[in-house]
Amino acid sequence: MSLKVTAIDLIVVDVPFTPRQQQITARTVFNWGVLELCRVSTDAGIVGWGETVIHYTYARVTEAAVQRVIGRSPAACLTDDTLGAGLQMALYDVVGKALGVPCSRLMGNRVRDWVPISWWSNEASSEDWAEEARDAVRQGYTSIKLKQRPWRDIVEQVETVTAATPSFFKLDLDANGSMQNAAAAMPVMRRLEEFDQVAMFETPIPQTDILGNQQLRQVICRPIAMHFGSPPYVTVVREAVCDGFVVGGGATQVLREGTLSAEANMPFWLQLVGAGLTTVWASHLGAVLSHASWPAISCLNLYSHSLLTSPIEVIGGCHHAPEAPGLGVSVDEEAVARYAVPEETIRALRARGAWYDRPRPRIVRTAVYPDGSRVHMANVSQGMDLAPYTPGVRLETWADDGSEAWNDLWKRVQTAPVRSLSA
Repeated sequence: MSLKVTAIDLIVVDVPFTPRQQQITARTVFNWGVLELCRVSTDAGIVGWGETVIHYTYARVTEAAVQRVIGRSPAACLTDDTLGAGLQMALYDVVGKALGVPCSRLMGNRVRDWVPISWWSNEASSEDWAEEARDAVRQGYTSIKLKQRPWRDIVEQVETVTAATPSFFKLDLDANGSMQNAAAAMPVMRRLEEFDQVAMFETPIPQTDILGNQQLRQVICRPIAMHFGSPPYVTVVREAVCDGFVVGGGATQVLREGTLSAEANMPFWLQLVGAGLTTVWASHLGAVLSHASWPAISCLNLYSHSLLTSPIEVIGGCHHAPEAPGLGVSVDEEAVARYAVPEETIRALRARGAWYDRPRPRIVRTAVYPDGSRVHMANVSQGMDLAPYTPGVRLETWADDGSEAWNDLWKRVQTAPVRSLSA
């Protein structure tokens, strides 16, 4: 059957996060709710859908990418990761529907039907983490990935979350390298692995520190995960610097990295962020990659609506990879229309080469230490060089209240953190 792409529609939606996540993400990933849906139409009447998190996903869908695909066979474009997340996903959806097979059959042989998935939360208070974890348990999840940060008492946080959840529920901690070096990280990690529910550590120290990561792996009894590619794959395997990987990107990249992980007998989790379409997309990849055995991160739990007509059901920490043709799910077009950003707004932004974004919250973040000292910061990156762990440290936030005091402090923290002995 001859099949050609006749139209590609890009629809920007702004999907609200859940109420608690609106508060948590205001400090960091507040704009992940801005999604661009890609609807691909063909001369056979087959329509495919895809999704891009504009301010996070590895590659956006550009006008140039759209023009490269129009008039061509969708099958001829499947392997091109540079098309962007949403467009590549939609093309797989189209081809799967045309052939009457699920996307996973276009990727390889299925090795599992039920794929593991994890709840996710950025850094937050112990109480918010505990409530998120309780929600995760209620909705069938058996693990949560949490962002460990030096302005929070991670031991107290883990104590709070484990006390709020059953013993089978696991915690994966991601420090994003903020534990600095092996000497600083080792005692903290040893303390954390005393909790049976702590399952894994991701990037405790910078991934480029080969010797430091080797040292940690020799003494820490929990798996240590690193993002695939840094250090290079061959170095990771030869020097044994981690136990497994975090894998993400376009379909071709993910399939390649998943295959290389299998060759080294190293497990990994898929990290493909988005709402319902992205979560289902990840399930198809996870269904064919033998070593995608760690729970995937899609951040589905952030969103108040999946944009699908049927919810994704999680049972025992896994959800079923659809077996219907294409992605195997239906887009809720009423929800899409409800959350759509006005087209005239998008046209005006594109005319000047800009992308739609939520307004950035203006918040001063303050690490408060037990001795009364304070470190005021404008953003997350300024805090990554703080002491890796201080018992009793906590975070206070000060949103823009229009006061002279706030404006003065905000101006000062733009260039560097500000230290003080009082509020």
